[in-house]
Amino acid sequence: MSGSDDGSLPTRSSARPPAAAEVDAFLRAVDACPPPAVRAGGARGRLMFALDATISRQATWDRASTIQGEMFEAAAALGGLDVQLVYYRGYNECRASRWVGDARELLRLMTAVRCEAGRTQIGRVLAHALSQTRKASVNAVVFVGDCMEENLDELAAQAGELGILGVPLFLFHEAGDRAARAAFDTLARLSGGACCPFDAGSAEQLRSLLGAVAAYAAGGVAALEDYGRRPGGQAAVRLLTAQMAGARR
Repeated sequence: MSGSDDGSLPTRSSARPPAAAEVDAFLRAVDACPPPAVRAGGARGRLMFALDATISRQATWDRASTIQGEMFEAAAALGGLDVQLVYYRGYNECRASRWVGDARELLRLMTAVRCEAGRTQIGRVLAHALSQTRKASVNAVVFVGDCMEENLDELAAQAGELGILGVPLFLFHEAGDRAARAAFDTLARLSGGACCPFDAGSAEQLRSLLGAVAAYAAGGVAALEDYGRRPGGQAAVRLLTAQMAGARR
């Protein structure tokens, strides 16, 4: 797992920035966010945001006015967290940014990612999450992807170890690959997290779910419950907590 000293992520010269209106809306949402909840002792939450950037997800990246735009808006809820962006693409490229606490910097990192053909590298993402949380606690890992082409037993062992360390995986599964969905469900259960599907028609739900995960990472269960009392937050919190409770039984 490699990173960049200045936090920047590589991009191609042909990369296109998101529509200006979407960026403006994102930054307005950041400015409107209340101060985030913090965990006991005043420690800031840390959330790892991992993305599958293989070519099968190119269509999602290109739909800037739907899912991608809603993800920018959802990321406004991460403004009070320290967030590390992780992505893989190609056949041997898996990169991590530095930890950032500024939402505008997170936006810059997210918009630098462009998809390239390759295979999934979820194992490298999980290994990196384990390494990071052994250095300083990681409160949650979000992963967004559409397929899984690796050994499930090996991934399950890593997910279980993250669960022992108290790091839940929140996996957002795009499209209809049933094998990948079953694998994501398994990883979520073993880590004490949750798995949720999304597509072009569920952008609003994705935004609410990401906001709920951000609240959990920032302030734990109490902050998650508080998020559930906000407009539109109840359904997202109910979906996540039901899976998290089931994973711990």
